[in-house]
Amino acid sequence: MKHPSNRELFAYWNAKRGHGKAPERCDFVPSAVRELLGDIFVLSCDADLGFPFRMAGTRLCALLGGDVKDKSFPAHFTASSRREIEEITTVVAEDVLPAIAGIKAEAPDHSIAHFELLLLPFAMRAHEPISLTGLLAPFETPQGALGPLEIVSWRYIHPPAEPMVPRTLRKLALARGLMVYEGLR
Repeated sequence: MKHPSNRELFAYWNAKRGHGKAPERCDFVPSAVRELLGDIFVLSCDADLGFPFRMAGTRLCALLGGDVKDKSFPAHFTASSRREIEEITTVVAEDVLPAIAGIKAEAPDHSIAHFELLLLPFAMRAHEPISLTGLLAPFETPQGALGPLEIVSWRYIHPPAEPMVPRTLRKLALARGLMVYEGLR
């Protein structure tokens, strides 16, 4: 991650998830990242409805041309990037795997503005809609609403290998001879 805002949000999300794949939505306290709230959003992961915004910060709404609540997230992308952002969003939500993307868009003065998009899943719970959070961090601050967003690059952020718990370490210390433990290095 290049943008400090995304690094801060990811560190908070990572701390909240603990040893799980993702934190519960109720564990995510917005006031803990209050400086970032203007750029943060929450999406409902419903492909049939076009991944609508459930909430979006004021700076993000200004960049996208107005209030985006209940509007489609992929609709803010160019036609060539729309299918790709739908697939990335689906993988983030269903596989509980964070993603980071480089984004560009045309500013009102016809210059190109660059952004870093972070998508973070929430843990899935029965009888609750699947959702995810994200942050669109600008590298330069364009004045006015942007043209359609375009994906320049992207990757999934794979979690680090789970640390060995003390019980596993004790078992290894007691083992004699050659033993093969799948997944341990």
